[in-house]
Amino acid sequence: MELILLKNLDRVGDKHDIVTVKNGYGRNFLIPQGLAIIANTSNLKKLDAIKAKEQAEEDKKVSEYQAMAAKLEGKTLKIGVKAGATGKIFGSITNVQISSQLREQFEIDIERKKVELPEEIKEIGTYTAQVNFHPTVKGSIDFELVQE
Repeated sequence: MELILLKNLDRVGDKHDIVTVKNGYGRNFLIPQGLAIIANTSNLKKLDAIKAKEQAEEDKKVSEYQAMAAKLEGKTLKIGVKAGATGKIFGSITNVQISSQLREQFEIDIERKKVELPEEIKEIGTYTAQVNFHPTVKGSIDFELVQE
């Protein structure tokens, strides 16, 4: 069964993707929950209009994103982690933790998918994460891992 996703779903696809799923999953879960619609010809025609409308709304938010990027400029996010005597942390830092700490410390709500980490972070130190607010607006945030 081919469906058009209306929201981002882990392990299925991103918003507005056309995906093929098993009939039961589509009929019994995705469609009744309002997460997807059937990918027929009329809905495919509507998809272009929906994408254009959402792109226009996103373009209006560019100034907001630029203000957020300016607010992050030059600031350092401090994240407390548990670590061993050698400075190696237990577990690793992910974009989910960066996003939640930005919300807590600077009151900036950024979707986790917009935060990119340069490499896998496994030791205490200072790192830089890339934040892709919009295709035209990119920012970066320095974050420091400190031992709790």
